[in-house]
Amino acid sequence: MSSVTVEPCYMWVETEATLPVPLVVPTERAPDKLALVIPTLREVDSLRLLLAQVRAVLSSSKIPYEILVVDDDSRDGTDEVVSAIALEDPRVRLLVRKGERGLSGAILHGWQNTDAAILGVMDADLQHPPELLTELLAALLAGNDLVIGSRYAKGGRLGEWNPVRKLISAAAVWVTGPLQRSWLRAKDPMSGFFLVRRRCVQKVMFQPTGFKLLLEILVRGHIRSVYEVPFAFGRRSAGCSKASMKVAWEYLLLLIKLYGIRWTAARIPEEASGD
Repeated sequence: MSSVTVEPCYMWVETEATLPVPLVVPTERAPDKLALVIPTLREVDSLRLLLAQVRAVLSSSKIPYEILVVDDDSRDGTDEVVSAIALEDPRVRLLVRKGERGLSGAILHGWQNTDAAILGVMDADLQHPPELLTELLAALLAGNDLVIGSRYAKGGRLGEWNPVRKLISAAAVWVTGPLQRSWLRAKDPMSGFFLVRRRCVQKVMFQPTGFKLLLEILVRGHIRSVYEVPFAFGRRSAGCSKASMKVAWEYLLLLIKLYGIRWTAARIPEEASGD
């Protein structure tokens, strides 16, 4: 296998202290290689089965890939499970973050540590069906910049959620409407199952805290086309939901930030035309 020489360039993110930190990304990339990030936090019970299913699906594809398990120092045996699988398959790698939490930050950390031109993410709890990866990849290789596993596209389903949770989810999606570009609007901007071309997210100051990286990519990424593949959100096989008041608060802060960016962008043409 040929090697890829990587020269660093820089993408900036903000920490919780709002200090800029360089996020190294390769300037030379392996064409059509997929890097699938699986963030984990105390989800070892589902991880072995998930990795077996994902490897089986991706091995049947025609593109090179690697699977990056980014663990927020779970200390539940995740490192032992992934390390054992990595000995059999070097395309599986483990990255452990110490003293850090947050889904978006874990995803960005995984993307930082790969030379792949196609970047992806899925949950570790088997609520995202691994077999959908085949359709997501096909849609991206057909020319789309961003492909989303969508619960809200026609044919998608939320699964066995209670009415209150479904209402909250619908409301969270509804408030994103004004943020998204009218010609590039996704029905499920809150999904945690998607693929994106690396060139579309470079040199963007992403927020590493929180759980809704896709929304920020839709608003701030260099996206020209979006395609949604419907799926039925599965039942959690292990672990517990990460939804909490802290997550809700971080989502509110992200919305405020993105609305501020949108307002500023809308004001610039007005001010320029008035000069």
